[in-house]
Amino acid sequence: MDAMFVIPRRESLFRMGTSLGGIALASMLADEASAEDSRAENSEAAPMQPKSGHVPAKAKNCIFLMMEGGPSHIDTFDPKPKLNQLHLQEFVRQGQQKSAMESGKRYFVRSPFSFSRHGESGAPMADNWTHLPKVADELCFYRGCQVDSVNHPTAMYQMNCGNRFGGDPGIGAWVTYGLGSENQSLPGFIVLPEVSYPQGGAANWSNGYLPAFYQGTPLRAKGSPILDLQPPAGISRARQRLNLDLLSRMNQRHAAKHPGHDELSARLVSYELAFRMQTEVPEAMDLSGETKETFALYGIGNDATDAFGRKCLLARKMVEKGVRFVQLYNGTWDSHDYIERAHGNLVRGVDQPIAALIQDLKQRGLLESTLVVWCGEFGRSPDNGVRGGTAYGRDHNANAMTIWMAGGGVNAGHTIGATDETGMTAVEEVRPVRDFHVTLLRLLGLDDNKLTYYHAGRFKQLSQFGGKVIEPLIKAS
Repeated sequence: MDAMFVIPRRESLFRMGTSLGGIALASMLADEASAEDSRAENSEAAPMQPKSGHVPAKAKNCIFLMMEGGPSHIDTFDPKPKLNQLHLQEFVRQGQQKSAMESGKRYFVRSPFSFSRHGESGAPMADNWTHLPKVADELCFYRGCQVDSVNHPTAMYQMNCGNRFGGDPGIGAWVTYGLGSENQSLPGFIVLPEVSYPQGGAANWSNGYLPAFYQGTPLRAKGSPILDLQPPAGISRARQRLNLDLLSRMNQRHAAKHPGHDELSARLVSYELAFRMQTEVPEAMDLSGETKETFALYGIGNDATDAFGRKCLLARKMVEKGVRFVQLYNGTWDSHDYIERAHGNLVRGVDQPIAALIQDLKQRGLLESTLVVWCGEFGRSPDNGVRGGTAYGRDHNANAMTIWMAGGGVNAGHTIGATDETGMTAVEEVRPVRDFHVTLLRLLGLDDNKLTYYHAGRFKQLSQFGGKVIEPLIKAS
């Protein structure tokens, strides 16, 4: 009788587990890929149609106020009385020896602004904010966020796209990919930049590896909001419609021979959107129907507030018309010297318009469903002063900053997190920026772990590799 071949028990269990596990894993991945393919097909067929979120949403739209350049938390919303005692004393970063090659000395610098508390929440604000205190109890301040770079372009990319190195989708692109838009005649993701684009350029609102439908559409700060918005003279809408129909048939035949070309599909959709925008955009951008009282509320007509006031009013109109994500840029807040003058002018330009935006949204019943976010790409340091004179400024600081939010289910009337006594680093509720992104998505009804896109051999997401919701920022149900 031949000797019986016996497989050891441990090896037997291992083989069974790996074989069954392999089948199960392959099945799960196939199901997930199939679901992703289905979502992609639906996206190509009607990419901007409204979609259901993954979890109950607190907000359905977002207005993102990006203060490019790094506003100083120490001189806006996070007072540091300790700096009054340390003013112009020599500064050495904790745990760091000064380099023998370092030229000159660095000094602690107190804030040139005094602070007061406002509202029932007692929110501290520098006294040059004269309008925002009126809505203090609508705001939720967050002082625990940290980023990974003190370089403007890379920090901008991380705050906007989750990745310091560019090439990834902007947060507005992710939101419109996940939720679509309520208005099919306007882009779902609209950007209102400065005349000069922010550091990092248009990549801050790119679609990245998502289909091209989801990229942000910048509207020009001066002149026609979009070039060639109107058809050439002598071309009627009826003639234009016939031309588009012919072009569509030709492109569809070409697309049938070249399946899987996102750019071609996006081009077909963009032509139709552009045709609809010729009617919708001029009306959406037209402020002539607004009252004198509304203009006065936003500071439109005043030299200091006119430009940003118009952006904030346009953002309100866009949200009213169902645009999903609107991002406004203001800058630059990169005040390495003369911070009293620089930040003073910048605050003067945005204070009234931002307060008006929140008041206007609330009066129209839109604040509850609109998430408003104010932030920069990082904060600023408690040092970098020049001994003597008035040219005091601050350096970049990735370890401490202030972000605030309003509306859309946030924990209004509260300050979450804290920085140390000089404002150098966050010390309470300290979280990376990916957790902040995950929280924004959750407020809009999206789960970062489910909002994925298959690219370059793996499923990618805004947080890069996952994050945790910052629960204290969300109002308890």
